[in-house]
Amino acid sequence: MRPSVLTIAAAIVLAFWIALAFDRRRAWPSARASLRGAPGPNPLPAAPASVLVVIPARNEAESLAATLPAIGAQAATFQALVVVDDRSTDGTREVAEAFAARSSSPEKYLVVPAEPLPEGWSGKLHALESGLRAAAKLSPAAGSSEWILFTDADIHHPPDSIAWLLARAASENRDLVSVMVRLRAKSFWEKLLMPPFVWFFQLLYPFRRVADSRSRVAAAAGGCVLVRRSVLERAGGLAAIRGAIIDDVSLARRIKAAGGRLWLGLDPEMLSLRAYEGYRDVERMVARTAFDQLEYRLSLVLGTYVFLGAFFVSPPLLLVAAALAGNAAAALAAGAAWAIQCWLFGPAVRHQQVHGAFAATLPLASLLYAHMTGVSAWRHVTRRGVEWRGRTLAGGAARRAT
Repeated sequence: MRPSVLTIAAAIVLAFWIALAFDRRRAWPSARASLRGAPGPNPLPAAPASVLVVIPARNEAESLAATLPAIGAQAATFQALVVVDDRSTDGTREVAEAFAARSSSPEKYLVVPAEPLPEGWSGKLHALESGLRAAAKLSPAAGSSEWILFTDADIHHPPDSIAWLLARAASENRDLVSVMVRLRAKSFWEKLLMPPFVWFFQLLYPFRRVADSRSRVAAAAGGCVLVRRSVLERAGGLAAIRGAIIDDVSLARRIKAAGGRLWLGLDPEMLSLRAYEGYRDVERMVARTAFDQLEYRLSLVLGTYVFLGAFFVSPPLLLVAAALAGNAAAALAAGAAWAIQCWLFGPAVRHQQVHGAFAATLPLASLLYAHMTGVSAWRHVTRRGVEWRGRTLAGGAARRAT
């Protein structure tokens, strides 16, 4: 008796998930990929390290009120910290200046406005470049520091995070160390969509392959990037990626192409405070970069629909269809595929500290991410733009105005 179409479809989906389960290159990172998984129990340096911290901030007054004290508590591990106010309208600069004034080492802090945005630069990258220039004027030591830490205004650093970043770089001889922070997951939509965001990122850019100098895979997580200044300059500096929308991955590619060694990992103690209360908030975040990730090719958008639909969305649908058809073989294959999916996705759910039941929601989340990818393409093609942090990114102009 020939197997039915339903049985064949379920078997193909099951084969995909079995293959993914045995693909060690894309397996969820081990404890070694945790920032604090090694290299030692006490990474604090004996003397202040040669580190410059640069924080771009656009309408981040609320976030900075919480994050600046956390990173400021680590003043012994950096030479200078520059907050770049990127034309904020909410008192961002006042919050940063007030913190610097009441700190125990006010000479280490500098709050500067971003320079006028030139043609061809993204807003964030030019804010970072403005911070580097300002630091060079602040002091020769800050302008020539061995390391530069780029970190977002909404990232809450745990105690000793800079020391751990430096220790990781030293213990493994890395030129760029980046951390995928734990994203906020309090609202329903955050619990549903943030774990898949981290999991898909790791699937696209396997951390093991990022760290492998023989692999061409390169990536970083822009919320926290520690980079060796000499290698950054050898790679052409920020000017080499000045128009990039996905600036973190672009930077990592330049560093790796210049011979730099990368490390990308996790730290559940490093937290993003940025809130995504509703679905539209997440949609705007994804729409900003999704079509760029697909190289502005509509064919790849269609391919994304097919791939996600066929392998990620389908397991529970095939299970229901098989149950209604009384097809035990198809139901067994579909159920097994969904079970493997839940098992592989589970670590990302636990990393985000979300209830384990959300491990079963990857099919729904995948459907929504496919929709958001389509929204990204549609807004680019129609030049309607995407509002992001007070700017409207419209069509090709998005390359110049992140």
